[in-house]
Amino acid sequence: LDLGTNNCRLLIARVSSDGFRVIDSFSRIIRLGEGISTTGRISDAAISRAVGALSVCGDKIRAKGAKRLRTIATEACRAADNADAFLDLIERETGIKLEVVDRETESSLAVIGCSPLLDPASRGAILFDIGGGSTELVRIARDPADRNATPEIKAWMSIPLGVVTVA
Repeated sequence: LDLGTNNCRLLIARVSSDGFRVIDSFSRIIRLGEGISTTGRISDAAISRAVGALSVCGDKIRAKGAKRLRTIATEACRAADNADAFLDLIERETGIKLEVVDRETESSLAVIGCSPLLDPASRGAILFDIGGGSTELVRIARDPADRNATPEIKAWMSIPLGVVTVA
């Protein structure tokens, strides 16, 4: 589960013989970061939208019996003065305990998510992950002789500007 500054996304998958099989998913624009750049706080309206979306996610997680979870929150929860109170409310209302990831972890997760898209013959790539509240830029290197090698992050940077904060 990824609670971003703009979207709430959930993907539930099961291991299959050739990787993973998606068994449920959810995506909703919630604009969690709306107004944070001016007020420093997650607004009541954004909190209400997040509770609604995360309640759906919690129901899906329980209905599918998902056990191995990674539930993350990104820039809005890194930046907001009321993030701790928001996270406590989310856990009480939905049963979901969110992990606020730092920018380096967010960059690493973007690389993991995009690595299957890399050309197996390439020596590397530049990844741009433009989110709602931050943008990550990552230089990835890989050994084209070893098609199963995990891409290596050679350099990364993150700035607290995304589609919501710029808007």
